[in-house]
Amino acid sequence: MTDLDARTPVLVGVGQSSERIGEPGYRGLSAVELAAAAAREALADTGAETAAIADAIDTVAGIRQFEISTPGAFAPLGRSDNYPRSVANRLGASPARAILEVVGGQGPQHLVTELAATIAGGGAEVALAFGSEAISTVAHLLGAEDKPDFTEHVEGSLEDRGLGLRGLATRQQVLHELIDPPTQYSLFENARRARLGLSRVDYAAAMGELFAPFSKIAATNPHSAAPVERTAAELVTPSESNRPITDPYPRYVVAREKVNQGAAVLVMSVAAARRLGIPREKWVFLHGHADLRERDLLRRADFSAAPAAVLAVRHALEVAGIDLDDVAAMDLYSCFPIAVFALCDGLGLATDDARGLTLTGGLPFFGGAGNNYSMHAIAELVQRLREQPGAYGLIGANGGLLSKYSAGVYSTTPTEWRTSRDAELQAGIDAGAAPEDVMHADGWATIETYTVKYGRDGSRTGVVIGRLESGERFLANTLRGDDEMLDLLGTGEPIGTRVFARSFGFGNRVTTSEARMAELFPPRPAVLRESYEHVLVRRDGHVLEVTINRPQARNSLHPEANTELDEIFDAYFADDELWVAILTGAGEKAFSAGNDLAHTASGKSLWMPKNGFAGLTSRRELPKPVIAAVNGYALGGGLEIALACHLVVADATAQFGLTEVRVGLAAAAGGLVRLPRAIPKAVATELILTGRRMGVDEARSYGLVNRVVGAGTALEGARALAAEILEGSPTSVRASLRMMAETEGIADTIEAVNHPSAALDDLLVSEDTIEGVTAFAQKRPPRWRNR
Repeated sequence: MTDLDARTPVLVGVGQSSERIGEPGYRGLSAVELAAAAAREALADTGAETAAIADAIDTVAGIRQFEISTPGAFAPLGRSDNYPRSVANRLGASPARAILEVVGGQGPQHLVTELAATIAGGGAEVALAFGSEAISTVAHLLGAEDKPDFTEHVEGSLEDRGLGLRGLATRQQVLHELIDPPTQYSLFENARRARLGLSRVDYAAAMGELFAPFSKIAATNPHSAAPVERTAAELVTPSESNRPITDPYPRYVVAREKVNQGAAVLVMSVAAARRLGIPREKWVFLHGHADLRERDLLRRADFSAAPAAVLAVRHALEVAGIDLDDVAAMDLYSCFPIAVFALCDGLGLATDDARGLTLTGGLPFFGGAGNNYSMHAIAELVQRLREQPGAYGLIGANGGLLSKYSAGVYSTTPTEWRTSRDAELQAGIDAGAAPEDVMHADGWATIETYTVKYGRDGSRTGVVIGRLESGERFLANTLRGDDEMLDLLGTGEPIGTRVFARSFGFGNRVTTSEARMAELFPPRPAVLRESYEHVLVRRDGHVLEVTINRPQARNSLHPEANTELDEIFDAYFADDELWVAILTGAGEKAFSAGNDLAHTASGKSLWMPKNGFAGLTSRRELPKPVIAAVNGYALGGGLEIALACHLVVADATAQFGLTEVRVGLAAAAGGLVRLPRAIPKAVATELILTGRRMGVDEARSYGLVNRVVGAGTALEGARALAAEILEGSPTSVRASLRMMAETEGIADTIEAVNHPSAALDDLLVSEDTIEGVTAFAQKRPPRWRNR
């Protein structure tokens, strides 16, 4: 061991802390205090002088708690604004560097690998990684009269790496209620069951048989959140305490998040270990490692497998220079059965392997300590390997949707630092063939995988991933009250069954047939209603006046208002007697301030019609004129609406702007596309990137506004413009709009001029054309009939 490079990284201390509500010694510790307790154990575990070690720590790295792991997450009892340094302060350490890791259960193994590499490269000498959760305590104390305040403000630098949720929480997944882990993992589980050709009963039995040994180990682990041994049958038999969560998961086989647990691992260079007097029998080396990422959900070739995770484990073993048979102990991440099954399938590992697949008892029984579970697994493995000098141990750590996998191979056998081929392997994963996916699914399709979510109130919601007959993949839900479809998903083998899909602004829906879809969701007639809740409608001859009637919210739009506008414009374009539409906002302050941010912040459902904001911004065709009468603010989505209209009349108070960047959003309803095409690109870029507002005179100078009228007279100005349009043939107006749209994408002018258009052919044989020519010859006003 004397010939080891002095910078060789070595694990020298591990520690765990925990407490259970109602048991002796329960103190109601915060997440910081639990981590500090585990860190003290790790320092003491070295067998050396703890104060000297604390003083030598130059890097601390913390795993993110669940309460700071999602956008808008809230810590109900408060939290530290610098978690790593809060823990360091309690140890008397003053590290130069503090890291807060991204979300995901891969974090602990990833951090140990990263910190070891940094030490090997000379970028650090002594690093402490830790994590903790006090979810159970927070829930317990939240309603107490003397509830504690866990808020801490700590000075010092922090390398906050952000949430790291790219590809894990897409708009499609949110729209289709596919954001909670049990629902996501159920899709993989059911795909595997179907691939194996197992019945529901047989697969449930397999899940129970897999996890029963886990519960036995957890029952003897002093840090377990649920130290109860359960039989295979008990784990998968629904009961009052084991209620169905999703198909196929009852409560006992999913990760237990309500825990109070902390764990820590101390890594340092061989030189530091020698200097600090850490006994050699404490040293454990990282022999192999790999960090790989699976394709995003809808881009995966096979939902029943986890090829990136399997490859990560295989490569970690390859780097270590051993085979799986050489491993004496292992802990495979076990948030759900599929996370273990998929590894066993890919590695050729028996689920009843005599070595066991967990060291702690697993996430459903030991506890799913947020993102930090695998730190506990590493701590258990280090202790096990010290008892078996020369043996090898494996850690498999999973994050996301079987997405991010970190693997580590450990032993007391000395080894210098070894690099991996992660980048090369990841490039191969990313280059693999992947199916195309669509946002809007319409037509006959086949179920590729599915699950059913069960509410505590007895409600059921189906989630389906399907393939259209064209081969494109899509996400969908069942329609509310569609027991026929839910029963199909709840019995037999739904995968491979033919179903019918239809897209809506609120997402895709599937049912058993086209007739059933029409029965449950009859096509909406394209006619105007007598009244609307959020919009006023006035019909004046051939003109339709549409007023967004939410002045108290500056005429901002939420899903309900958007839906009404979508219906109104459907009716307008379908009504041959309506020739021009005017869109304005109620009151004097705003045309529309865009998206209703108060609604967004409330956490309510967010969606918009397939035709986009106000039913206009994504509408493929606007065959009849729409005039925006802009009174006051046209900001964010308000400007996007105006840009989607053919003409804009603005009063002297009008202000235009894409202000989304100032509230952390982007003008994705057409503003980023239309504004640079409507005004000089440099000006548009400035407005988009700064959120600056533009006055009416500037807007007119760029041609964004057709006419400027006096304050408070935008509607009157729009009516005057509409009257001028009505003097022309409505048939000619529509043909002109159609030909403009057809040639908009043709760059060559002559090619565009010569573009053959059926609109022109139709116009030349229309009654309006004959009437126009005749009226001109007879020197009288034409009588347009729009045909």
